[in-house]
Amino acid sequence: MSRFSRLLALLAMAVLAGCGKPEFSDAEKKTIASLALSALSPLKTDTTNRFADVPAAAALGSTLFFDVGMSGDGKVSCSTCHKIDRQFQDDLPQAVGVGRTNRRTMPLAGVAHDPWFFWDGRRDSLWAQALAPLENPLEQAGNRAAYAHYIQARFGERYERIFGPLPDLSTVPANASPLGSNAEKAAWNAMTDAQAEDVNRVFANIGKAIAAFERSIAPPQTRFDRFAAALATGIQPQGDDAFSPEEILGLKLFIGKANCVTCHTGPRFTDGSFHNTGVPPVANLPPDRGRIDAVAQVEADPFNCFGAFRDGDASACGELRFMVKTGPELIRAYKTPSLRGAATRPPYMHAGQFSSLDEVVAHYSKAPASVEGVSEVHPLQLSDRERAALVAFLKTLAE
Repeated sequence: MSRFSRLLALLAMAVLAGCGKPEFSDAEKKTIASLALSALSPLKTDTTNRFADVPAAAALGSTLFFDVGMSGDGKVSCSTCHKIDRQFQDDLPQAVGVGRTNRRTMPLAGVAHDPWFFWDGRRDSLWAQALAPLENPLEQAGNRAAYAHYIQARFGERYERIFGPLPDLSTVPANASPLGSNAEKAAWNAMTDAQAEDVNRVFANIGKAIAAFERSIAPPQTRFDRFAAALATGIQPQGDDAFSPEEILGLKLFIGKANCVTCHTGPRFTDGSFHNTGVPPVANLPPDRGRIDAVAQVEADPFNCFGAFRDGDASACGELRFMVKTGPELIRAYKTPSLRGAATRPPYMHAGQFSSLDEVVAHYSKAPASVEGVSEVHPLQLSDRERAALVAFLKTLAE
Protein backbone atom coordinates (compact mmCIF):
# COMPACT_ATOMS: atom_id res chain seq x y z
CA MET A 1 0.00 0.00 0.00
CA SER A 2 1.34 3.41 -0.98
CA ARG A 3 1.77 6.25 1.50
CA PHE A 4 -1.13 8.07 -0.17
CA SER A 5 -3.40 5.01 0.12
CA ARG A 6 -2.52 4.60 3.80
CA LEU A 7 -3.38 8.26 4.39
CA LEU A 8 -6.74 7.83 2.72
CA ALA A 9 -7.44 4.75 4.84
CA LEU A 10 -6.54 6.60 8.03
CA LEU A 11 -8.83 9.48 7.07
CA ALA A 12 -11.67 7.08 6.38
CA MET A 13 -11.15 5.39 9.75
CA ALA A 14 -11.24 8.78 11.46
CA VAL A 15 -14.55 9.63 9.83
CA LEU A 16 -16.04 6.26 10.74
CA ALA A 17 -14.91 6.80 14.31
CA GLY A 18 -16.92 10.03 14.43
CA CYS A 19 -13.84 12.23 14.32
CA GLY A 20 -14.55 13.77 10.94
CA LYS A 21 -16.05 17.22 11.06
CA PRO A 22 -19.62 17.04 9.69
CA GLU A 23 -20.23 19.34 6.74
CA PHE A 24 -23.60 21.08 6.51
CA SER A 25 -24.70 24.07 4.48
CA ASP A 26 -25.91 27.19 6.24
CA ALA A 27 -29.48 26.29 5.30
CA GLU A 28 -29.07 22.80 6.77
CA LYS A 29 -27.59 24.22 9.97
CA LYS A 30 -30.55 26.56 10.31
CA THR A 31 -32.99 23.68 9.91
CA ILE A 32 -31.08 21.51 12.38
CA ALA A 33 -31.09 24.33 14.94
CA SER A 34 -34.88 24.66 14.53
CA LEU A 35 -35.29 21.00 15.48
CA ALA A 36 -33.22 21.18 18.67
CA LEU A 37 -34.98 21.06 22.01
CA SER A 38 -33.39 24.39 22.90
CA ALA A 39 -35.64 25.96 20.23
CA LEU A 40 -38.82 24.76 21.93
CA SER A 41 -40.89 27.76 22.97
CA PRO A 42 -42.14 28.04 26.55
CA LEU A 43 -45.63 26.69 27.04
CA LYS A 44 -48.28 29.26 26.25
CA THR A 45 -50.72 30.15 28.99
CA ASP A 46 -53.89 28.10 28.57
CA THR A 47 -56.51 30.78 29.04
CA THR A 48 -59.26 28.16 28.68
CA ASN A 49 -57.99 26.54 31.89
CA ARG A 50 -57.13 29.07 34.61
CA PHE A 51 -55.83 26.23 36.77
CA ALA A 52 -53.35 24.98 34.15
CA ASP A 53 -50.32 26.33 36.00
CA VAL A 54 -51.60 26.04 39.56
CA PRO A 55 -49.32 23.61 41.46
CA ALA A 56 -52.14 22.31 43.67
CA ALA A 57 -54.21 21.53 40.58
CA ALA A 58 -51.28 19.68 39.01
CA ALA A 59 -50.79 17.70 42.24
CA LEU A 60 -54.45 16.69 42.29
CA GLY A 61 -54.25 15.88 38.59
CA SER A 62 -51.26 13.63 39.21
CA THR A 63 -53.21 11.78 41.89
CA LEU A 64 -56.18 11.31 39.58
CA PHE A 65 -53.93 10.27 36.67
CA PHE A 66 -52.63 7.28 38.64
CA ASP A 67 -55.87 6.46 40.52
CA VAL A 68 -57.62 3.26 39.37
CA GLY A 69 -60.69 4.51 41.21
CA MET A 70 -61.15 6.80 38.22
CA SER A 71 -62.75 4.01 36.20
CA GLY A 72 -65.96 2.05 36.06
CA ASP A 73 -64.41 -1.21 37.24
CA GLY A 74 -61.89 0.27 39.70
CA LYS A 75 -59.01 -1.32 37.79
CA VAL A 76 -57.98 1.21 35.15
CA SER A 77 -56.34 4.63 35.40
CA CYS A 78 -54.86 7.04 32.86
CA SER A 79 -51.50 5.47 33.70
CA THR A 80 -52.73 2.03 32.62
CA CYS A 81 -52.07 3.09 29.04
CA HIS A 82 -49.78 6.06 29.68
CA LYS A 83 -47.08 4.24 31.62
CA ILE A 84 -44.63 6.53 33.37
CA ASP A 85 -41.65 4.25 32.66
CA ARG A 86 -42.52 3.86 28.96
CA GLN A 87 -42.64 7.50 27.85
CA PHE A 88 -46.26 7.58 28.99
CA GLN A 89 -47.41 5.01 26.41
CA ASP A 90 -47.85 1.25 26.56
CA ASP A 91 -45.97 -0.49 23.69
CA LEU A 92 -49.22 -2.03 22.40
CA PRO A 93 -50.55 -1.74 18.84
CA GLN A 94 -53.91 -0.68 20.29
CA ALA A 95 -54.48 0.58 23.82
CA VAL A 96 -56.17 -1.74 26.32
CA GLY A 97 -58.21 -0.35 29.19
CA VAL A 98 -61.46 -1.96 30.24
CA GLY A 99 -61.50 -3.23 26.63
CA ARG A 100 -59.28 -3.03 23.57
CA THR A 101 -59.50 0.21 21.61
CA ASN A 102 -58.78 0.73 17.90
CA ARG A 103 -55.89 3.20 18.30
CA ARG A 104 -52.32 3.31 19.57
CA THR A 105 -51.58 5.14 22.84
CA MET A 106 -49.68 8.35 22.16
CA PRO A 107 -46.79 9.45 24.42
CA LEU A 108 -47.34 12.59 26.49
CA ALA A 109 -44.01 14.42 26.57
CA GLY A 110 -44.65 17.96 25.39
CA VAL A 111 -48.29 17.19 24.56
CA ALA A 112 -49.45 20.54 25.98
CA HIS A 113 -47.86 22.26 22.97
CA ASP A 114 -50.38 20.61 20.61
CA PRO A 115 -53.38 22.48 19.16
CA TRP A 116 -55.45 19.30 18.75
CA PHE A 117 -55.62 16.04 20.70
CA PHE A 118 -55.99 12.34 19.92
CA TRP A 119 -54.85 10.87 16.61
CA ASP A 120 -57.77 12.54 14.85
CA GLY A 121 -57.97 15.81 16.82
CA ARG A 122 -61.45 15.19 18.19
CA ARG A 123 -60.71 17.38 21.21
CA ASP A 124 -59.38 20.93 21.11
CA SER A 125 -57.76 21.30 24.54
CA LEU A 126 -55.68 19.15 26.82
CA TRP A 127 -58.30 19.30 29.57
CA ALA A 128 -61.13 18.34 27.22
CA GLN A 129 -59.01 15.46 25.96
CA ALA A 130 -58.47 14.19 29.50
CA LEU A 131 -62.22 13.77 29.94
CA ALA A 132 -62.90 11.55 26.94
CA PRO A 133 -61.17 8.33 28.15
CA LEU A 134 -62.99 8.58 31.49
CA GLU A 135 -66.32 7.82 29.84
CA ASN A 136 -65.11 5.76 26.88
CA PRO A 137 -66.48 2.21 27.46
CA LEU A 138 -63.24 0.70 26.13
CA GLU A 139 -60.93 2.87 28.22
CA GLN A 140 -61.99 3.85 31.75
CA ALA A 141 -65.69 3.17 31.27
CA GLY A 142 -67.04 5.43 33.99
CA ASN A 143 -69.71 8.12 33.97
CA ARG A 144 -69.54 11.76 34.97
CA ALA A 145 -72.06 11.63 37.83
CA ALA A 146 -70.10 8.78 39.43
CA TYR A 147 -66.88 10.76 39.04
CA ALA A 148 -68.42 13.81 40.70
CA HIS A 149 -69.51 11.69 43.68
CA TYR A 150 -66.07 10.03 43.81
CA ILE A 151 -64.30 13.40 43.89
CA GLN A 152 -66.58 14.61 46.67
CA ALA A 153 -66.10 11.49 48.77
CA ARG A 154 -62.37 11.03 48.36
CA PHE A 155 -60.87 14.37 47.36
CA GLY A 156 -63.48 16.89 48.45
CA GLU A 157 -61.20 19.08 50.57
CA ARG A 158 -58.43 19.15 47.98
CA TYR A 159 -60.90 19.95 45.22
CA GLU A 160 -62.49 22.82 47.13
CA ARG A 161 -59.14 24.40 47.98
CA ILE A 162 -58.46 24.64 44.26
CA PHE A 163 -61.79 25.06 42.52
CA GLY A 164 -64.07 26.38 45.26
CA PRO A 165 -67.10 24.76 46.91
CA LEU A 166 -68.48 21.55 45.50
CA PRO A 167 -72.15 21.68 44.51
CA ASP A 168 -74.84 19.81 46.41
CA LEU A 169 -74.77 16.36 44.86
CA SER A 170 -77.13 14.73 47.36
CA THR A 171 -79.95 14.38 44.81
CA VAL A 172 -77.73 13.56 41.84
CA PRO A 173 -77.99 9.89 40.75
CA ALA A 174 -75.03 7.68 41.53
CA ASN A 175 -74.59 6.90 37.85
CA ALA A 176 -75.63 9.25 35.08
CA SER A 177 -74.21 10.54 31.81
CA PRO A 178 -75.40 11.69 28.41
CA LEU A 179 -73.09 8.93 27.16
CA GLY A 180 -72.86 5.31 28.24
CA SER A 181 -75.57 2.79 28.99
CA ASN A 182 -79.27 3.31 28.46
CA ALA A 183 -79.75 3.45 32.23
CA GLU A 184 -77.07 6.14 32.59
CA LYS A 185 -78.61 8.17 29.77
CA ALA A 186 -82.08 7.86 31.28
CA ALA A 187 -80.79 8.97 34.68
CA TRP A 188 -79.06 11.94 33.06
CA ASN A 189 -82.18 12.98 31.17
CA ALA A 190 -84.18 12.84 34.40
CA MET A 191 -81.84 15.34 36.08
CA THR A 192 -82.60 19.06 36.18
CA ASP A 193 -80.55 21.46 34.07
CA ALA A 194 -78.98 22.80 37.28
CA GLN A 195 -77.92 19.32 38.36
CA ALA A 196 -76.41 18.58 34.94
CA GLU A 197 -74.58 21.91 35.06
CA ASP A 198 -73.15 21.08 38.49
CA VAL A 199 -71.95 17.64 37.44
CA ASN A 200 -70.47 18.96 34.21
CA ARG A 201 -68.61 21.67 36.10
CA VAL A 202 -67.02 19.14 38.46
CA PHE A 203 -66.25 16.88 35.51
CA ALA A 204 -64.61 19.74 33.59
CA ASN A 205 -62.46 20.58 36.61
CA ILE A 206 -61.28 16.97 36.76
CA GLY A 207 -59.99 17.40 33.22
CA LYS A 208 -58.39 20.72 34.08
CA ALA A 209 -56.51 19.17 37.00
CA ILE A 210 -55.26 16.24 34.92
CA ALA A 211 -54.18 18.67 32.18
CA ALA A 212 -52.27 20.74 34.74
CA PHE A 213 -50.29 17.62 35.62
CA GLU A 214 -49.73 16.62 31.98
CA ARG A 215 -48.33 20.08 31.20
CA SER A 216 -45.38 19.18 33.41
CA ILE A 217 -44.35 16.22 31.21
CA ALA A 218 -41.52 17.51 29.03
CA PRO A 219 -39.32 15.74 26.46
CA PRO A 220 -35.76 15.00 27.63
CA GLN A 221 -32.62 16.11 25.83
CA THR A 222 -31.13 13.58 23.41
CA ARG A 223 -27.92 12.93 21.51
CA PHE A 224 -29.38 14.88 18.62
CA ASP A 225 -29.87 17.94 20.81
CA ARG A 226 -26.29 17.82 22.05
CA PHE A 227 -25.04 17.35 18.50
CA ALA A 228 -27.18 20.27 17.29
CA ALA A 229 -25.91 22.50 20.11
CA ALA A 230 -22.31 21.75 19.25
CA LEU A 231 -22.96 22.32 15.55
CA ALA A 232 -24.60 25.68 16.26
CA THR A 233 -21.62 26.90 18.28
CA GLY A 234 -19.03 25.59 15.83
CA ILE A 235 -17.66 23.12 18.37
CA GLN A 236 -16.94 19.67 17.04
CA PRO A 237 -19.16 17.11 18.85
CA GLN A 238 -17.09 14.74 20.96
CA GLY A 239 -17.46 11.21 22.29
CA ASP A 240 -20.96 9.80 22.38
CA ASP A 241 -22.37 13.12 21.13
CA ALA A 242 -20.55 12.80 17.81
CA PHE A 243 -22.61 11.43 14.92
CA SER A 244 -21.38 8.56 12.79
CA PRO A 245 -21.23 9.02 9.01
CA GLU A 246 -24.41 6.92 8.78
CA GLU A 247 -26.23 9.14 11.28
CA ILE A 248 -25.08 12.26 9.46
CA LEU A 249 -26.38 10.84 6.18
CA GLY A 250 -29.67 10.04 7.89
CA LEU A 251 -29.97 13.58 9.21
CA LYS A 252 -29.24 15.03 5.79
CA LEU A 253 -31.88 12.77 4.24
CA PHE A 254 -34.37 13.67 6.97
CA ILE A 255 -34.12 17.39 6.27
CA GLY A 256 -33.52 16.97 2.55
CA LYS A 257 -34.24 14.27 0.01
CA ALA A 258 -36.64 12.23 2.20
CA ASN A 259 -38.78 15.29 3.07
CA CYS A 260 -39.46 13.98 6.59
CA VAL A 261 -39.04 17.47 8.04
CA THR A 262 -42.04 18.71 6.04
CA CYS A 263 -44.36 17.20 8.68
CA HIS A 264 -41.93 16.20 11.43
CA THR A 265 -40.83 19.75 12.03
CA GLY A 266 -39.90 21.91 15.00
CA PRO A 267 -38.30 20.82 18.28
CA ARG A 268 -40.95 18.14 18.88
CA PHE A 269 -40.63 16.80 15.33
CA THR A 270 -44.33 17.31 14.59
CA ASP A 271 -46.40 19.96 12.87
CA GLY A 272 -49.40 19.02 15.05
CA SER A 273 -51.51 18.65 11.92
CA PHE A 274 -53.23 15.80 10.09
CA HIS A 275 -52.06 13.90 7.03
CA ASN A 276 -53.05 10.92 4.94
CA THR A 277 -49.82 9.03 4.35
CA GLY A 278 -51.32 5.85 2.93
CA VAL A 279 -51.07 3.85 6.15
CA PRO A 280 -53.23 0.74 5.67
CA PRO A 281 -56.15 -0.17 7.95
CA VAL A 282 -55.90 -3.06 10.39
CA ALA A 283 -58.04 -6.10 9.74
CA ASN A 284 -60.87 -6.77 12.23
CA LEU A 285 -60.87 -3.23 13.63
CA PRO A 286 -63.85 -0.89 13.18
CA PRO A 287 -63.70 1.46 10.17
CA ASP A 288 -61.47 4.42 10.95
CA ARG A 289 -61.53 7.47 8.66
CA GLY A 290 -59.41 9.74 10.82
CA ARG A 291 -59.79 13.52 10.84
CA ILE A 292 -62.84 13.65 8.56
CA ASP A 293 -65.03 12.06 11.25
CA ALA A 294 -63.45 13.97 14.14
CA VAL A 295 -64.68 17.36 12.95
CA ALA A 296 -68.28 16.67 13.98
CA GLN A 297 -67.08 15.21 17.30
CA VAL A 298 -65.06 18.24 18.33
CA GLU A 299 -67.88 20.57 17.30
CA ALA A 300 -70.40 18.59 19.37
CA ASP A 301 -68.20 18.37 22.47
CA PRO A 302 -69.79 20.43 25.30
CA PHE A 303 -66.30 20.93 26.73
CA ASN A 304 -64.84 22.48 23.58
CA CYS A 305 -63.50 26.02 23.47
CA PHE A 306 -66.91 27.47 22.56
CA GLY A 307 -68.59 25.67 25.49
CA ALA A 308 -69.74 26.95 28.86
CA PHE A 309 -66.85 25.40 30.78
CA ARG A 310 -64.04 27.31 29.09
CA ASP A 311 -62.25 29.83 31.30
CA GLY A 312 -61.39 33.18 29.75
CA ASP A 313 -62.93 34.59 26.60
CA ALA A 314 -63.41 33.22 23.12
CA SER A 315 -60.23 34.85 21.79
CA ALA A 316 -58.49 31.56 22.61
CA CYS A 317 -60.75 29.64 20.23
CA GLY A 318 -59.04 30.47 16.96
CA GLU A 319 -58.17 26.86 16.16
CA LEU A 320 -61.79 25.78 16.53
CA ARG A 321 -63.20 28.85 14.78
CA PHE A 322 -61.03 28.43 11.69
CA MET A 323 -60.93 24.63 11.68
CA VAL A 324 -60.97 23.02 8.24
CA LYS A 325 -64.20 21.03 8.24
CA THR A 326 -64.43 19.40 4.84
CA GLY A 327 -62.21 18.26 2.03
CA PRO A 328 -60.70 15.05 0.68
CA GLU A 329 -57.44 15.81 2.51
CA LEU A 330 -59.18 15.00 5.81
CA ILE A 331 -60.06 11.43 4.82
CA ARG A 332 -57.83 8.96 6.70
CA ALA A 333 -55.71 11.85 7.90
CA TYR A 334 -54.05 11.38 11.31
CA LYS A 335 -51.97 13.65 13.50
CA THR A 336 -48.24 13.72 12.91
CA PRO A 337 -46.70 12.01 15.97
CA SER A 338 -43.62 13.39 17.67
CA LEU A 339 -40.50 11.41 16.78
CA ARG A 340 -38.73 12.13 20.05
CA GLY A 341 -38.13 8.79 21.71
CA ALA A 342 -39.88 6.96 18.87
CA ALA A 343 -37.05 4.49 18.33
CA THR A 344 -37.76 2.85 21.70
CA ARG A 345 -41.54 2.60 21.42
CA PRO A 346 -42.64 0.28 18.61
CA PRO A 347 -45.09 -0.49 17.07
CA TYR A 348 -45.86 2.53 14.92
CA MET A 349 -48.71 4.47 13.30
CA HIS A 350 -52.20 5.13 14.65
CA ALA A 351 -53.09 1.47 15.10
CA GLY A 352 -49.65 -0.12 15.39
CA GLN A 353 -49.54 -1.13 11.72
CA PHE A 354 -45.73 -1.33 11.54
CA SER A 355 -43.59 -3.24 14.00
CA SER A 356 -40.27 -1.47 13.38
CA LEU A 357 -38.76 1.78 12.15
CA ASP A 358 -37.39 -0.17 9.18
CA GLU A 359 -40.98 -0.93 8.15
CA VAL A 360 -42.00 2.69 8.64
CA VAL A 361 -39.16 3.98 6.45
CA ALA A 362 -39.86 1.31 3.83
CA HIS A 363 -43.52 2.42 3.73
CA TYR A 364 -42.55 6.04 3.06
CA SER A 365 -39.98 4.97 0.52
CA LYS A 366 -42.57 3.01 -1.48
CA ALA A 367 -45.53 5.36 -0.70
CA PRO A 368 -48.42 3.00 -1.51
CA ALA A 369 -51.79 4.50 -2.39
CA SER A 370 -54.29 5.06 0.40
CA VAL A 371 -57.30 2.73 0.63
CA GLU A 372 -59.46 5.86 0.87
CA GLY A 373 -58.73 9.49 0.15
CA VAL A 374 -55.38 10.51 -1.32
CA SER A 375 -51.99 9.94 0.28
CA GLU A 376 -49.78 13.02 0.52
CA VAL A 377 -46.54 11.11 0.17
CA HIS A 378 -44.78 10.15 -3.03
CA PRO A 379 -42.29 7.33 -3.67
CA LEU A 380 -38.81 8.29 -2.53
CA GLN A 381 -37.01 5.30 -4.00
CA LEU A 382 -34.51 5.27 -1.15
CA SER A 383 -31.69 2.77 -1.33
CA ASP A 384 -31.14 0.19 1.39
CA ARG A 385 -28.23 2.30 2.63
CA GLU A 386 -30.37 5.42 2.79
CA ARG A 387 -33.20 3.68 4.63
CA ALA A 388 -30.74 2.31 7.18
CA ALA A 389 -29.23 5.77 7.60
CA LEU A 390 -32.64 7.31 8.33
CA VAL A 391 -33.29 4.70 11.00
CA ALA A 392 -29.83 5.35 12.49
CA PHE A 393 -30.62 9.05 12.72
CA LEU A 394 -34.04 8.46 14.31
CA LYS A 395 -32.34 6.49 17.06
CA THR A 396 -30.41 9.62 18.06
CA LEU A 397 -33.76 11.11 19.10
CA ALA A 398 -34.12 8.46 21.78
CA GLU A 399 -30.63 8.34 23.30
